[in-house]
Parts: sequence; structure tokens; C-alpha cells
Amino acid sequence: MEKIKEIREKLGNTEKWEPWMDELESDGRKAVQKLLVSWKRKQALQEKLIENHDFKQQFDNSFKENPEWTVAGIDEAGRGPLAGPVVTAAVVLPAHCPTLLGLDDSKKIPKAKREYFADEIKKIAVSYSVHIQPPEEIDRLNIYQATKQSMAEAAMSLDPSPSIILADAMQLDIGIPCVSIIKGDAKSLAIAAASILAKTGRDAIMEAYAAEYPEYGFAQHAGYGTKAHVEAIQQHGPTPIHRRTFEPVKGILEQVQKLK
Repeated sequence: MEKIKEIREKLGNTEKWEPWMDELESDGRKAVQKLLVSWKRKQALQEKLIENHDFKQQFDNSFKENPEWTVAGIDEAGRGPLAGPVVTAAVVLPAHCPTLLGLDDSKKIPKAKREYFADEIKKIAVSYSVHIQPPEEIDRLNIYQATKQSMAEAAMSLDPSPSIILADAMQLDIGIPCVSIIKGDAKSLAIAAASILAKTGRDAIMEAYAAEYPEYGFAQHAGYGTKAHVEAIQQHGPTPIHRRTFEPVKGILEQVQKLK
């Protein structure tokens, strides 16, 4: 009879059911049954990841009129914060990218995993680009138009140009066929990849601003309107990276003007 340690090691090196595992089903040792349940749970999760990965790739491929077409995914990070830029990314992925298994909406993935995926996307992408839309342009254009312009800039920077663009909840008119996909990062692998590059890119910018403006806590909230952030604005005033057309920044600035 095999020792528990030996069974654990064998299961750890096994990715699919093998004949020798049939005997484990009737092994009366509780430790063996726990190992088997754990292995089955891990395999079920892996199968779900593969199924989700294949679904996202098939979704992207469904927009190709012929196999030679390339599909770009576009997404943004930072539409809602009171401070900092909007960052958009555009990505064209290769036909096969098994190293991106588990790629999903950037908000659903832990930071360390996002950074791993960001490095991997940059390594394997057919092409990718990232555009940073500063707060001044957000105030000048409004957040919707600023985001749309930023997405267009990211798309136009792709080299080679894609055959079709899948944009997360945005329609772009840039001379390349574009489809607006609601909740695209949950459906499209290319959009999910773009969401990762946009999110990690913006997080890096906000971490740098956290060192420049330590009183505001940008490392904790990335510029979003948390209670602590609003209190910091009220106490110290807006910084150059705050969006002056966003409330409550706009109202705080108006109060400052009245006091002068």
C-alpha cells in the first residue's frame, strides 16, 4: 500500500485521470479521500478556466470574416476617479495564447496576477499600445469624449492595424470596423488583455503620484472618491492631477474662490 506522501506527490504531477487512480476511490484512508477530493476540485477549476478561455477566443474569432483577419480589443481604466488620467489600451493577440489561461476582467484578478498577465501580454501580443489621457483633457472634453479620444489614439497606434476592433462599451469612428461590446472584458480575450494593460498602467502612474503627493493616499484609492480622499482634498486643496470638473473637486474649488 502506497504511503500518503507518495500518493500526494503522484496526484500533484497528474493532470488527467489515470487507471492507477481507480484504486484510490476504494482506499479507506480518510487522508487519501481528502487528497482525491482536492485533486478533483483542482481539475474542475482547471477545466472551467480552459472552457472560459476557449469561449473568449471563440468570441473574438466570431468577428473575423476570414482566418487572416486580426481582432483588437480596447478597454480603459480610470473613468470614475477624482484624480489622475484615464488610461486606455489596445491589444491584438496571437491565434493561440495558452499562457493567458485565467485571463479575465482586470478587477477580478489579484494585483500580482495582473502584473504577471501584463508582462505576458506584452511579450506575446501581435501588437499593443497604451494611451494616457491627462486630467486637463478630461476637464476640457468631458470624461466620455476624453475616453473615446484616448481609445481612438490607442487603436490608431497599433502596428500593424487590426482588421476589426472590439471596444468595451464604446463605438469608435476611425476608419476601422468597430463593435461596441457591453461588459466586453467578460466576453472577449482581447478586451480582457486590454483591460489588464490599462489597469496596471494606471496603477503604476497613481503609485508614482502617491509618492509625489503623500497626503492624498493615492496608493490606497487610486484617485477614486473615497471618504479619506475627499477629506484630504478639503484639507489640502486639489492637486494639479485632480479633475476640476468632477464633484466634489469642483465645489471645493468654488468655495476657495469665494473665500478669496
